This record gives sequence, C-alpha cells and structure tokens, in this order.
Amino acid sequence: MAKKRNTVDFEVSGDRALFSDPVTRVGGEKTSYYVPTYEALKGILASVYWKPTIIWIIDAVRVMNPIQTASEGIRTKKYNGGNDLSIYTYLKDVRYQVRAHFVRNENRPELFHDYDGNNEHKHHNIARRMIERGGRRDVFLGTRECHGDVIPCVFGEGAGAYDSIDEFALGYMFHGFTYADEAICEAEKGHMSVRYHHVVMQKGIIEFPEPEEIPDKDRRVLHKMDIKPFGEELDNFTGVKEFTNKEFTNYEEVEL
Repeated sequence: MAKKRNTVDFEVSGDRALFSDPVTRVGGEKTSYYVPTYEALKGILASVYWKPTIIWIIDAVRVMNPIQTASEGIRTKKYNGGNDLSIYTYLKDVRYQVRAHFVRNENRPELFHDYDGNNEHKHHNIARRMIERGGRRDVFLGTRECHGDVIPCVFGEGAGAYDSIDEFALGYMFHGFTYADEAICEAEKGHMSVRYHHVVMQKGIIEFPEPEEIPDKDRRVLHKMDIKPFGEELDNFTGVKEFTNKEFTNYEEVEL
C-alpha cells in the first residue's frame, strides 16, 4: 500500500474494545462490531493530535490479534431513576496497526495560514511525536471504559492473525459522521450526516474508502449543525507557529 502525503503509522492495543454504531446504541444492550470502525480510528487519532486546521483520513487498519468476544453484565441508570442490568459484548485483547494521513480542512479558510508553507511539515512532525508519546489525551477504543495504548509501528510488519485469509466479509457497517466543518457535498454543508459501507478484510487488512467516496445511497443527513468558530481572536486556537519547538524538533526531514 503506497503512502500518501502526511502519512502516519501506529499500533493501538487494549484489553477490550467496543466498536458499534452510535446511532443505534442509545441505551440497553450493546454489541461490538468485530473490527474497529473508521470513526473510532479517527477518534483515536484525534486523541493523539487534533487541530481544526486538519482532517484525518483513515487509509487502512490491520487486525493483528484473533477476534475474540466477552460479555459482561453492566448496571446502568434508568432515565426514570433506579438501575437496570444490560449485557455489553466487548472485543477482548485487541491490537491493530493503522495507517492514516491528514489533509487541510477546506471549510476553514480563516485557518489556512496554520497549514500553508512549512506549517504543514510541522503538523506532520508533531503528529509523529505525539504518537511516540502515546497521544496528547487518553485513548479510548470505542467507549470510555475501554482504554487503549498507542505506539509507533511500520504498517505491514510482523505477523497478523488473518494474514493467510484471502477475504473475510464483515457486513454492512457504520463508517462515520460527516460534521458540518468537514462537509464537501453541498447537500451536507450546514448539517451532520452519517455514512455506512460494506466492509471486507483481505489478508488481515481493511482498506477504507474516504468519506467523499461513499455513494449517496449509503449516507444520510441527520440534522442541521453549525460550524464552531476558531481563531486567535476568540482565544480558542493556538497556531502551529506558537507551539514549543520541542513538539517538532529533533526529527529527521521526511518526505511529505
């Protein structure tokens, strides 16, 4: 698989995970998909390094450990008071290699100065440094009770549990949300939308379509959504130029 501009590789692992469709898991029992969703992996990268200037695109995930599940009884609160017992089915002992890249967020022209020129290279170096540190914030594997650990890796190295299986169909799965500030299609601008796709693992690897590649029949507008403003004048944005040099120095020059 060829690397794209601003590519990062990392491995994420944990004792358990719960990757499911957030549209349907409002309450009651929850069951994990057998593999992580595009949105869950994007959320992991957001915990590692996120800026409104960039959008993370997940290229592929490689399943390293055998798929195993375990069910637990979870005592949840009822809306009308009291408690209820629900069964959550988690994945256990998970480990994945992930390849992703970032692009400039075209819906934020006010932040183009934070990407243009050498700043793009700085974002890449900071992201790689944050992967080495295990992320800026805590990493969760689908839900908050499933903690994950992130380390650098070379995508494709090492033995995976499904390397010898030519094709493994995993069904029709939740792909992700399109938020108002990431919308490209005119019909989705100013709205929050949801995407689905058919997932097939080949020799342990799932290659994801980019959000814009999902056909119209597999996407749906949920509701209107405003774009949250960012900027130095709003005191809620720090440009990459103002980051400490420790974030991106001591790195060899890499091809973007």
